[in-house]
Formats: sequence, C-alpha cells, structure tokens
Amino acid sequence: MTAQLPPKLPPTLERVMRGQTCAGCGLCAGIDPAIGLERDSKGWWRPVAYGAPEPGTERLMARACPGARISPWDDGSQRAIDPVWGPYVRVMTGHATDPEIRHKASSGGVLSALALHLLETGAVDRVLHVAMDPLQPLFTRIVRSAGREDIVRSAGSRYAPAAPLAEIRAELDRPGRILFIGKPCDTGAMRQLIAAQPALAERIPYLLSFFCAGTPSQDGTGRIVRKLGMKEEDVAHFRYRGDGWPGYATATRADGHSARMSYADSWGDILSKEVQFRCKICPDAVGGAADVAAADAWYGGDSGYPAFDEAEGRSLVISRTAAGDALVKAAEAAGAIATSPLDMGEIVKMQPSQARRKRLVASRLAAMALTGNPRPDVSGLKVAEAARTAGMMANAKSCLGTIRRIVTGRR
Repeated sequence: MTAQLPPKLPPTLERVMRGQTCAGCGLCAGIDPAIGLERDSKGWWRPVAYGAPEPGTERLMARACPGARISPWDDGSQRAIDPVWGPYVRVMTGHATDPEIRHKASSGGVLSALALHLLETGAVDRVLHVAMDPLQPLFTRIVRSAGREDIVRSAGSRYAPAAPLAEIRAELDRPGRILFIGKPCDTGAMRQLIAAQPALAERIPYLLSFFCAGTPSQDGTGRIVRKLGMKEEDVAHFRYRGDGWPGYATATRADGHSARMSYADSWGDILSKEVQFRCKICPDAVGGAADVAAADAWYGGDSGYPAFDEAEGRSLVISRTAAGDALVKAAEAAGAIATSPLDMGEIVKMQPSQARRKRLVASRLAAMALTGNPRPDVSGLKVAEAARTAGMMANAKSCLGTIRRIVTGRR
C-alpha cells in the first residue's frame, strides 16, 4: 500500500512561508476549511494544511494574501499619493468628542468614534475587529461590536498576534453590513479580497486602519507581565495602552491588584524588539488600503522624536478615499469627532519611525532577493520613490544588515 502524502498548502502560501512573509492575518483559513491556523514557537499565527484546498483557493491567495501581494496604493483612481504616507484626500488631527471614548482609546479615539457613528446611523450592522480575550487576558480574539458598550470595552491597541480574518467566510454567511477595523496588512487583505469578489463591497462598505509599528510575538506580552512581577496565569485583565494617552501597559489580578509600565518601557524596551520579519519589510504600515487611517499624533516637533508625556488623546487622521472622507465629514457634522487640518509635512515629526521604515523597505527587499528568498509583490506602493529620500549610505547599511540577519537566522 502506498503511503498517503501529508496535505500541502497552496503554492502561494508555500512561498510565503518559505520567505517568512506571513502576516498572520488568517485570511487563508477564513476562506478555506482545508487550511487551519496554529501558533508557532513565538506565538504568531501561521497556516497549516488540513486537507486538499478548495478549487479557486490558490488563485484567490495569489490575489489577496498580504504575504504574497500587498494592496497597491496606485490603483488607477487618480488619488493624491505621498510616497511615505500613502493616498490621501485630507490630513487632520482630531479626537473623539465623547470623553470616555477619548480616554479609553490608545490615542484620540477617532476610529472608535467613527465605528460608533456608523452603528448609530445604521450604515453598518456590526463592527468586526479584535480585543482582549476575557478568558485569556494576555491573548487577543476576534470580536463583533454592535453598540457603544461594545466599542468602549474593546477600545485600545493590542500589541500581540491576532488573526481577524480567520472567520471571514462564516462572518459573511451572516446577514448585515460590516465595518472592518484591522492592521494595515489585514485591511490590505480585505481590500484585495473585495477587488477579487466585487459583490463584497456592499457587505463591507468601510475599512478602517491605523499606523502599525509591527506585530510583536506573544512572548513579548509575557515578558511585560513578568517584569511587572506577576505570573502570567494570575492576570485577569491586561491593557497595552489607553486609559490616558499614551497610557500604561497594565496587568490586573483577580483580587484587584495591578501593576503598570510606561509606553516607552513596554513598547520601546520590550515589544518593539519582538516584531515579526514580515513587519520589517512592510511597505504599507500606514493603512494605505483603508478608507480612513489613524495614528498617534505625537507631540515633539523639531526635536526629531516624539515625546510620550501623558496628555489628552490626539489622533492623526487621514481620509484616503472619497467614501472615507465623506464618513469623517459626516461624523464631524454629527458631533462625534472634532478635527483640525494638518499639513502633510508635519506627519514626519509625529511618526519619524514610520518614515524611516518606508524609506528602507526597498533595501530590505533587495536583501531578500540577493539571498534567494521569495518576496511579496509591492507594485504600486511607491517603494522606489521612498527609497530615494533615504540616501545611498542608509540603503546600503540596511541591505547589508538584513542580509546578515537572514544568513544568521535572526529574522
């Protein structure tokens, strides 16, 4: 009897895994039951084959998987596009006018306020996003929000692996219109899925995203908890940020005892060192595929680096499509958010690390090519234009450093 071969992932996903460019979004598992998700040794979600993929899965993965192809900014719509900050209609700072939402959220609460506005006006029936798992507070799960209580409870960043698209087919089997909020890679995957299946545009009328500095491993969260002097199994509630701006990483036990750590210490000293490789080569960490993207509008000005002093939350807001800009205007007219115009040149003072990352993406992708690693398709993302602003020396150092990390297995 011939031994049965183990099931294989579709070719596109095999290349993604070989190049270590999986974002962990869960889209593959969400559309094909023959593909599952399992955590790797660091806690990131990765696809595994449970059986033979359905007809059409490979074609769809080639079009939509953000580890294989990243949603292009230049989509032929004649939008204004900045090589670093992406497509834009308007650039603003702003905040939620609801004091509780502004305080609970990681920055100014604009995305939460927009989500609540869409729910209250009936433009969508639910919001698909992620939040703390109440049964496993150090982990992040998919949630559906249908009202203010849900939105407030789920407000705040989650700096850990999450696969918000892992149940997308089942989600679409339910009636109703959906607002999706996710990381740039998640939102880009959704944009490409909608492009491949245009009928979905009516079901998912809005995509919201935020600037992302990368997905840290699950191990990073454990390191924070241990540094706070707690055991991971004793934590009953965990926030990475929020309850102020930028807020504190806060672990709370069932008996009410809590310990906290500043954002500069939790992100700067721990989580930022735990980011997966896919994030280090990301040409769209600014949510360019979304209708509206938001970020921390850090203060800092000409000093060259933001200050992380506690203050009232303030969001950087970029409307990227006509639909997104209309949403922002409607929410402002309804009193849900307040905004002020911002010059595009001011963003680099608020988000200098994002600018540096985009300018060095081309050099890191070149390192992948030189070492024979599969790379994602980054066509239409202004990668070369951004690289020219970094300078030859910076690009050379970045390329050599990436080669060294790949060769030594320290990706």
